[in-house]
Amino acid sequence: MEGMAVRELHRLPRPHRFDVYVAAGGLLGGLLLVVSRLGTRRSDDPITLFDGPWPVLVPLTVLAGCELMRRTAPRAALLTGTVAITADLATQGNVSTVLMFTDVMYAAVLYGPLASARRIQWITGLLTVAGTLVPFAVWRVPEALLIGVVVGVVAYGPAATGWIVRNHRDAAEAARLRAEQTALLAEMDRAQAVTTERARMARELHDMVANHLSAIAIHSTAALSLDDPDTSQQALSVIRENSVEGLAEMRRLIGILRDGSGDNEPAAAPTLDGLEALVDGARANGLDVSLDAEHRQVPAPVELAAYRIVQESLTNALKHACPGRVTVALAQRDGVLDVRVLSPYGHRDGPRAPGSGAGLVGMRERAALLGGTFDAGPEGSRWTVRATFPLVEGEPA
Repeated sequence: MEGMAVRELHRLPRPHRFDVYVAAGGLLGGLLLVVSRLGTRRSDDPITLFDGPWPVLVPLTVLAGCELMRRTAPRAALLTGTVAITADLATQGNVSTVLMFTDVMYAAVLYGPLASARRIQWITGLLTVAGTLVPFAVWRVPEALLIGVVVGVVAYGPAATGWIVRNHRDAAEAARLRAEQTALLAEMDRAQAVTTERARMARELHDMVANHLSAIAIHSTAALSLDDPDTSQQALSVIRENSVEGLAEMRRLIGILRDGSGDNEPAAAPTLDGLEALVDGARANGLDVSLDAEHRQVPAPVELAAYRIVQESLTNALKHACPGRVTVALAQRDGVLDVRVLSPYGHRDGPRAPGSGAGLVGMRERAALLGGTFDAGPEGSRWTVRATFPLVEGEPA
């Protein structure tokens, strides 16, 4: 332990400003007591080996120096202070020296390593017990018990106080760290919720509007490339119809985004019963579509996801598929809803709408969020989109 104290002395940082004030105050107070010739013992006391005011200055000055190290090197300060307070017993004594030693003991427990703080607790407690029992057993007088009282006040009392304050400080620090972690987790949850909501709204916006805009792009390109009044008139009719429907979808999306304080409530989410109307709209846009939907009542999230996947698959077929029949099939069996959309695959002549791949990403995300599977790719001469959804809420009786 002495070796560790020596190493601490070699790498002492600057003392804390408060410690400087404590050391200066203790030293000045002790000097005032020395000048006033106010000692703790008389010069004729049997344990006073060096009487007079000047020997008192040595332990007083040493303990003032220990106060400078009370925070930066608490163990070295305590060991040095223990030697100094022991030397003070051979003089007439000084109250300021004793008070500074109690503060050094308190600081050693409060600022020192946890293992040292525990050891100081045990050592001072044993010294207090020994200082109470041994003198009384030797001298057999009640006054001998005062030695244990003095040891307890000077050593164990400050150590116990430092231990209590240390526990409260550690508990407060742990509470602060927990509060910071809670705030960090809350911020992470908020950021994740914002990201999830943005992804959801991006999927909804893409699925609602992409179909109509794709039809507008394809038919406007056809109207511009073909010098046929009847074809242009038909294309313009399709463009107008899809523009009106696209605006209606946008209004519904804006209604969902609003806070609902107005009189109009957001429109209900589409259901699988609306697939027939969705297919009719695809036929109006020029697709040859057949629908085979065999399903019973399914959970609302699965119903919305399946509808959006069929809608996006028809949009992709309108933009990229070759001439031919597009087949939409839904089947419910063994607690799973299976959705398939097959379209002709190969080189396509005529106008095409550009694609970004966001539709496939959105469909895959919808299936993954509900614990389902999604796969899209060519199978021979057909482009196949397949999604499966587990019916987690069960089937009605």
